[in-house]
Amino acid sequence: MTVRTRFAPSPTGYLHVGGARTALFCYLYARRHGGQFVLRIEDTDLERSTAESVNAILEGMTWLGLDYDEGPFYQTQRFDRYNEVIDELLDKGLAYRCDCPKDRLEKLRVDQMARKQKPRYDGRCRHRQVDPDQPHVIRFKNPADGVVVVDDLIRGRVPFSNDELDDLIIRRTDGSPTYNLTVVVDDADMQITHVIRGDDHLTNTPRQINILRALGHEPPRYAHVPMILGDDGARLSKRHGAVSVISYRDMGYLPEALLNYLVRLGWSHGDQEVFSIEEMIEAFDIADVNKAASSFNTAKLDWLNQQYLQHADPARIARLLSPQMGRLDIDPSTGPELVDVVKAQAARAKTLTELAEISAFCYRDFDAFDEGSAKKHLRLVAREPLERLRAGFELMAHEDWTQEQLKHVVERVAEELELNLGKVAQPLRVAIVGRAASPGIEETLMLVGKEATLRRIDKALAYIDARAAAS
Repeated sequence: MTVRTRFAPSPTGYLHVGGARTALFCYLYARRHGGQFVLRIEDTDLERSTAESVNAILEGMTWLGLDYDEGPFYQTQRFDRYNEVIDELLDKGLAYRCDCPKDRLEKLRVDQMARKQKPRYDGRCRHRQVDPDQPHVIRFKNPADGVVVVDDLIRGRVPFSNDELDDLIIRRTDGSPTYNLTVVVDDADMQITHVIRGDDHLTNTPRQINILRALGHEPPRYAHVPMILGDDGARLSKRHGAVSVISYRDMGYLPEALLNYLVRLGWSHGDQEVFSIEEMIEAFDIADVNKAASSFNTAKLDWLNQQYLQHADPARIARLLSPQMGRLDIDPSTGPELVDVVKAQAARAKTLTELAEISAFCYRDFDAFDEGSAKKHLRLVAREPLERLRAGFELMAHEDWTQEQLKHVVERVAEELELNLGKVAQPLRVAIVGRAASPGIEETLMLVGKEATLRRIDKALAYIDARAAAS
């Protein structure tokens, strides 16, 4: 048997992280077993489905690198096939027409709830002859007794009594098929062997199994993945921060970091934390997914992203960093090579966005010094070291502006003034960066360049004088 999994999102919004994790699990399971991964767009909700949402799903899948073998298939293009199956069920007496008015169904629901019964259709039209020319729905004739057992790959055996399942509607009054019918037909026609999806679908599964068996098909294996929670234990939502895959891209996360984080939400492989996609494929087993819900921890994602930033190809990170610099109104061509900035700064940032922000000093002057850093390092005692440094830098020719020569100037000033190197380097760092944190001082000077270095030292000297005058 060739393993075939499918990811079947509804295009009523963006691709959220819960959906992305489901897609990843489907992808990994298929890849590990030499199978196929199918993308299906379940767009039968005509009122809520949009082309923008479809594009957002496809964009998210592409960014994550979850390449599918078949699809995308669109359910709205398969209505003829669904109606063919519905007609087959009607002909076999496995479905029937129902013209019960809404007020009757509402009264039935209210009465059942008053008796503390589970609301369900009472089968009134099962044995009635309903005029096909009058408004009606089509209901599936669910077995009246017996038990449906969902042999779940994560949860184990989950039994459902048929007398708890009502005769669900499979075609609406307007002629459109419903979810539980379309998903069954698609899974059968596409020969899906393993359905991996969120556990909010678990109650649909026994209904779908009954329809599949009525059509003469063996049900696929099911695996219902627990939901993702926020840090506060509530279901993950916008109020916990970004939940859209594309939002994480725009916030400066790397796709491999997000995939690595998502695979570890509810699944583990020993004590390993960092996985390449190849390692995920080799190690992943759906049976190892936890039964309990997982909590999203942004701090852990930040840590993982930082690991990937540090170890990725600097040239690739530079390409990804360029649009982040553009968002800060910085043209990277006006300063040092971005790849040099990445090599110097990547270990200091958690995201591409943060990397851009802490690297802005390489391309433009800052508006003001960090108050704490300036108070500590731009004091009157720093004036002479900064003056001597400025004089030394000003004498340097363009071709001498190298890390080796810059280091020599800084060390010479420290030696002449008999100062610890930090007493010279830290005021200089605050002068040219605006804060006390940066790469090594020679590397920082190289990135900033001679003209900006001299200009910013002048600004620091003016700051020191103004502070002295004010006191």
